[in-house]
Amino acid sequence: MQVVAIQDKIQAYIESQGFPPLWDDMEYPECFIRIFGDDKERQRKYIKAMLSEEHVSLSVGHRVLGAMMASGLTRTVFTTNFDTVIEKAVAEVAGTSLAAYHIEGASSANEALNNEEFPIYCKLHGDFRYDSIKNLPEDLATQNIHLAQCLINAANRFGFVVSGYSGRDESIMEMFRAALAVSNPFPHGLYWTGMARKPIKIVSDLLDAAKAKGIRAEYVQIETFDSLLSRIWRNIDGRSETLDGKVRKSETSRVAIPLPKNGSQNALLRLNALPIQNLPSQCLQLNFKVPVEWSDLRKAQHETDGRLVLTKAEHVWCWGEEIVAKDQFGAALNSIDAAELPHDLSRPENLHLRGFLEDALAKSLARSKPLLARTTRTGTWLIVDRHSEDLATLSSLQQVVGKVSGKIPGLFTEVDESFPRQEQIEWAEAARISLDVKQDKAWLLVDPDIWIWPPRGRRIATDFLDKRRGSRFNDTFNALLSAWVNLLLGPHERNSDIQVSPFDNGSAVENPRFTLGSRTAFSKRSR
Repeated sequence: MQVVAIQDKIQAYIESQGFPPLWDDMEYPECFIRIFGDDKERQRKYIKAMLSEEHVSLSVGHRVLGAMMASGLTRTVFTTNFDTVIEKAVAEVAGTSLAAYHIEGASSANEALNNEEFPIYCKLHGDFRYDSIKNLPEDLATQNIHLAQCLINAANRFGFVVSGYSGRDESIMEMFRAALAVSNPFPHGLYWTGMARKPIKIVSDLLDAAKAKGIRAEYVQIETFDSLLSRIWRNIDGRSETLDGKVRKSETSRVAIPLPKNGSQNALLRLNALPIQNLPSQCLQLNFKVPVEWSDLRKAQHETDGRLVLTKAEHVWCWGEEIVAKDQFGAALNSIDAAELPHDLSRPENLHLRGFLEDALAKSLARSKPLLARTTRTGTWLIVDRHSEDLATLSSLQQVVGKVSGKIPGLFTEVDESFPRQEQIEWAEAARISLDVKQDKAWLLVDPDIWIWPPRGRRIATDFLDKRRGSRFNDTFNALLSAWVNLLLGPHERNSDIQVSPFDNGSAVENPRFTLGSRTAFSKRSR
């Protein structure tokens, strides 16, 4: 995507100025020391301006956490943030105040824990409204002894869920390791959540050490903090109706801004959205004897050569022939049922449904074509198969862009601990697809782009990407979009509806049907 290329170009410039590489363990503190030096007052003023109340907006995840703290469901929260988001969430959702323990006055945190003065909220790196905050490398080398002891004591009484934290701060990780040395560490488990497929090594080492002590310690891949908290809240029995109404603010105060009426003049702008006339309403529900992890589902999709499309939230949903699912999971299954899919794709708890539909739709559009369907953390892609010899099907795309795949001369991946072998970087024309809902109508967005193999090479292929995409505006982009629509939908009459499905066989509950309109949306003057 173009936005990724821009991010990569900015990152390359930043690194050329001597700043640390992206995701470097010292990236955050080193950036602060390069910009502010040891001037803590200037640093504090900057953070205060960035985190002032007028800049704070609450997401559904913040409101859920505020409600859980106010209702006693979450007793202790530790954060490395300086802002007042959680205090604001508790005030807005529950109408009560929350006093945070931070570096100034840290000695009171342990006393509050011993006296069970819940909820307890500790800011390990300080509060931006006070002088003592931790940003610079020497600050982050150690933690405040009182706040650290409070966390260790809490770990001796409760389970921990870690969210929104990578594990790159050694002093924080040292506290977790110290917590493992107490008499009863994490009695209700240690769950580390993240959007990556696996945690960084320092986190996986911590989880392994916890497991070695008999602790239930797991890495849990999630979509976002908001989706995680939303699902937790949805599964809490007996929650307060008042708090629930505050948490579901987007639902209880929903507004609809009407679009202007269709105009009568010629179209001004062609959009990259195809109307989805029909979405599948059913799938298979796999009922397991023991809960399965995302890694199990990804393994099943790989081992069945893509003959299963899987997702999970409260239940595991599946498309594909029932016999394939039974062969793959065998005795681990209790039963397989038919399930009705939710209709509202816009609700936070249905984020996994959108990804489920995108996966199946990508497979449907790629079927019997020289295309590969790939799903990454950033989206779902259809990529020209660089090994295919079916050039006739790609002719409309070739007429617009010329070559549709190849190697980038002289460009190879960087060698590091995780990837010790250098690889030639290759490219192929691609389109990112996604589902969107506007005015209760579903649309398929088609965004032409270029795929890079291996994906980690994209960061150093920015010059190639800029050059290849540099002229794709107006008429060229219009022709490129038409080429992709023709490629994805196959031969069709103008302004017709096309039905696609991911598999050759299967009932409606096994093999979903999508109906797409072949004419993209356009904008018009309203008067």
